[in-house]
Amino acid sequence: MENELIGVSKNICRIRELIDRVAETGLNTIVCGETGVGKELVVQSLYQKSNRVGKPFVKVNCAALPDTLLESEMFGYEQGAFTGAERRRRGKFEQAHGGVLFLDEIGDMSLPLQSKLLHVLQGGDFTPLGSEKTVKTSAWVIAATNHELEKELAAGRFREDLYFRLSAIKILIEPLRSRSEDIPHLIDYYIQKYKAEFNTRNLVIPRSKTIERLCAYSWPGNVRELQNMLKRIMILGDGEENLSALLNTTAVREEAPKAQFVSAMPAQAPQIFDASELGDLSTLSLKKMRKKAMDQVEREVIAYVLQKTAWNRSKATKILKISYKTLLYKIKDLGIQPPPDAFE
Repeated sequence: MENELIGVSKNICRIRELIDRVAETGLNTIVCGETGVGKELVVQSLYQKSNRVGKPFVKVNCAALPDTLLESEMFGYEQGAFTGAERRRRGKFEQAHGGVLFLDEIGDMSLPLQSKLLHVLQGGDFTPLGSEKTVKTSAWVIAATNHELEKELAAGRFREDLYFRLSAIKILIEPLRSRSEDIPHLIDYYIQKYKAEFNTRNLVIPRSKTIERLCAYSWPGNVRELQNMLKRIMILGDGEENLSALLNTTAVREEAPKAQFVSAMPAQAPQIFDASELGDLSTLSLKKMRKKAMDQVEREVIAYVLQKTAWNRSKATKILKISYKTLLYKIKDLGIQPPPDAFE
């Protein structure tokens, strides 16, 4: 099943239980969690188990559109409401009538739009742009965010009344690093899934040693990162060079402890450019200055790592998490010179 929740952790088991209890209620629900944990999968599961399945499922990405477009996208508009409005258009609320309206990235919605959304949730009606008639909606609103909304409330970036209106039910998906017992099950599930999808004889099935390393990884990008990594491994192979480019292994972290690295950096910020470079404001370019600053930082970091590894480039690529080819290019492009006694 495409929208099946994979895992055996307490968090995943609790989420399955919540889905079974909430799906038939139609209570406004908010799904929280880091990017890539599978928030949309939970939303789809709620829809599939509800009595609204088969009715409209409409998604709005609140972070993808500017306010003016997002408002017309959600509430619709009448012909002639603004320049370019050549015909009437139904908004997402109207399209989702009787079904589910999924508001993704709700934490990125502006305060003025939050106010209008609150009005719809309270009254169940809205007025399209340029119209004098109100439209009723019975859409089940499910929202998702990777923001910690409690912090957004404290900072005044999210309305408290909207938060409580949306979060009649709150479902929190923990990051993958907090539920490591789910990783082997996810790996097995996606290996079988991609074997069927790619349908080629040249796929590489990860070895048990590779799977052990994947299970020990911290997965900052969560399930989405795991999916992408497995695809690359199954296409490109699980050789040491490929794995080292993908994984932030314990061995690499031990070779470059953060405290030692920071203490070795200059106490003062480097002089990125001379004051003479700012003399003619007509030629001043922030983009150029930014690139020069980034090059300077990259040069110092790469030179430091090469020095600490006695110019062992293979070891340096693992620490810097870049390919061997990229390292050679950076050395040449940034003009990093090895000491006379450097060895490979």
